Amino acid sequence: MISRRAFVGSLTGSLLAAEAQPAGKVYRVGFLRDGQLPETFVDGFRQGLRDLGYVEGQSIKLECGLARTAEDLPATAARLVNLKVDVILASGTPPVPVAKSATKAIPIVFVAAIDPVATGVVVSPARPGGNVTGLPGFIRS
Repeated sequence: MISRRAFVGSLTGSLLAAEAQPAGKVYRVGFLRDGQLPETFVDGFRQGLRDLGYVEGQSIKLECGLARTAEDLPATAARLVNLKVDVILASGTPPVPVAKSATKAIPIVFVAAIDPVATGVVVSPARPGGNVTGLPGFIRS
């Protein structure tokens, strides 16, 4: 279990390390999830970005890919890929393998109640390999 603040710091660090971008670039973060995004999660993520100097609408843009059901996730992931987001945040267990299937080029950061090694999402927690990394387990406030 990790705190929301620690999660936001890790996630934001992954976002920034995902690829070097020129100064003045507006980063596009695609959220992939089925159902609603938990407001505490979104608020904590936005605060973490603000703490690092990112201003929504100026240096960062959030693209929400919310599927109504898990069956709608592939089309939603394809939409985020077509938008050419800089990183995909897969939130929840079903979106993680869908995001991995949707792109090999866009970095994917996940938080899910999943064993990423057993499900084949990553090779190992220490060296995930490919374009997917994240935080398995549950987040507490």
